[in-house]
Amino acid sequence: MLIITAQIMAISDLNEEQEMLVELAKQFADEELIPNAEEWDRNGIFPEESINNARDLGLLNCTIPEEYGGMGLSFLDEALINEELGRGDPGFATITGVTMLACHPLIYAGTEEQKKKYLGRVCDGEISAYCVTEPGTGSDVNAITTTAVLDGDSYVINGSKMWIGGAGHANWFYVLARTGNDQSHKSLSGFIVEADSAGLKVGKKEEKMGQRSSDTRSVTFDNVVVPKENLIGGIEGNGWLQAMVSFDRSRPMLASHALGNARGAMEEAWIYANERRTFGKPIFEHQSISFMLADMSTKIEAARLLTHKAANKLDKGERATLECAHAKRYAADIGMEITTDSVQIFGGYGYSEEFPAARRMRGAKIYQIFGGTSQIQRLIIGREMNKNFKS
Repeated sequence: MLIITAQIMAISDLNEEQEMLVELAKQFADEELIPNAEEWDRNGIFPEESINNARDLGLLNCTIPEEYGGMGLSFLDEALINEELGRGDPGFATITGVTMLACHPLIYAGTEEQKKKYLGRVCDGEISAYCVTEPGTGSDVNAITTTAVLDGDSYVINGSKMWIGGAGHANWFYVLARTGNDQSHKSLSGFIVEADSAGLKVGKKEEKMGQRSSDTRSVTFDNVVVPKENLIGGIEGNGWLQAMVSFDRSRPMLASHALGNARGAMEEAWIYANERRTFGKPIFEHQSISFMLADMSTKIEAARLLTHKAANKLDKGERATLECAHAKRYAADIGMEITTDSVQIFGGYGYSEEFPAARRMRGAKIYQIFGGTSQIQRLIIGREMNKNFKS
């Protein structure tokens, strides 16, 4: 098994605190993620101990405000940390990322009591999951069919969710359901649902192509009774906005995971290309290989710039839908390209699970799918650009 701990890419223009965060995350990735990533993926192990270790180091719950127990960091800080987590193991990065995704609706629109209770529980070690996607509804969020009907002081939720990351270990779920009778986005509302609620059933663990350590399952709601105080913000009809804001705020993090995984693949390929010799010299000295690596480096630099631009705009409190879509789309796509090229550079070894290239390629594909597919990101980019053009 080849273990790589080198860091070829350098990140500039960081303040001292950010440099310390990057170094801490890098050390954690080198010492705890990279040595274990193969076993976690091969056996589908949920790395609970390492999750707790990352939390203790201050690498998780980055953008949860300090008053609720979080780190109170910026979106840029979160991106810097998560690039290293993605380099260490994209499966681990996804596991920890889904809890943050489920917290965003509360941070954005939750009541003070909801924030103190549920964000506090996450910061104390609980796991949450984001229940939006359904068996027949992925990218078209407005078409969801899960319902929440008010009955006295409670809502009764019925429906099914699919591809829910962390579902098998979650303590509570953010659930998007329809509270109105019409099919418009104005009838969607967000709820906090306890995982041990009667009528809530978590399905079998999905057998996935990659990121096998990240537990993914279906979640079914059969007359699940949820107290009225668990309606996010105490207001019906605000669920669409909660979901869209959460998607925007999570996309720089997902982009960081993708580019971190791509950077890991490039670094591993770069080292191999300097060790492997053909025709009397390292294969790096063959132009066909050095050009592939040069292109990888350029793509990673560009993805990082897009990601940091999106994060910076979020940190300013500005609308960043366009920038977040650019970052997520580009990082996901170049992540797939770079990991595929890494397999090519490794040659036959790249096709073997004994080397990390195959695992990284399998892990890269999902970034083009979840959090809004690359095609959906292009639709968002086109729509946002057209708004700017008309204005």
